[in-house]
Amino acid sequence: MTAALEFMNIALVIAFCAVAISQVLCMIRLVIGPDTGDRILALDTMVVNAIGIIVLLGIWQGTQIYFEVSMIIAMLGFVSTVAYARFKLRGDIIE
Repeated sequence: MTAALEFMNIALVIAFCAVAISQVLCMIRLVIGPDTGDRILALDTMVVNAIGIIVLLGIWQGTQIYFEVSMIIAMLGFVSTVAYARFKLRGDIIE
């Protein structure tokens, strides 16, 4: 049983590191992105990475409240990405 828990802890540390590196790379793309589309895509990917970090934190702590929080952030992230993309393409959000 201890070997399985040790393997789970190592896997969680590796996953945290991978998602954190991905978040940093997306921040770099957000800052130096040559186009607005690249910046919108970087923001959307950062939302996905934040959801991944929250889910990993929920797995690490063994609570389910983080999964509900990740669902709320996923909905808000999707709506905000679509609204920002429509604003950049058309100039307004509501037609």
